[in-house]
Amino acid sequence: MQAKKCSESKIVMSEMVFPNDTNFYGNLMGGRLMYWIDTAAFMAAAKHSNAPCVTASADNISFESPIKLGQVVHIEAQVCRAFKTSMEIHVKVWGEDITQQYKYKSNEAYLTFVALDPNGKPRTVPESIPETEEEKRLFEGALRRRQLRLILAKKMKPDEAKELKALFVND
Repeated sequence: MQAKKCSESKIVMSEMVFPNDTNFYGNLMGGRLMYWIDTAAFMAAAKHSNAPCVTASADNISFESPIKLGQVVHIEAQVCRAFKTSMEIHVKVWGEDITQQYKYKSNEAYLTFVALDPNGKPRTVPESIPETEEEKRLFEGALRRRQLRLILAKKMKPDEAKELKALFVND
């Protein structure tokens, strides 16, 4: 299986915020944005793996700035790092006021997807190759974030998380 560049998985998706997407205050509902984030992340994972994928975790979705009714949402998703059968996807979200021509960062998220074979079992995915400085930074951090997810899911003991442990303990 041939490795792929992280950039080959990049997806950019845009949505308009309509009244049924908003809460009482005229802000985009978090649940609707999480749905769009999951959709974009799925497309990036499927593009990298050439396979159907399922969401394994959404471990960090930070809400920085609200997106208002009538604004445009831009969602960028890309594989950070591929492991054996799973992939970490980094998602960035921007809001855009098209009347004022103003674009701002709204959210960021990390999700994990698992590729499936025709029988619905996890299948091997291509390795990921980071090229830019940001891709390399996200690639390096992905192993620590993965170890943290596994510890929280009780699938790894804290003592086994060598990459994560190295951040806190000098041997």
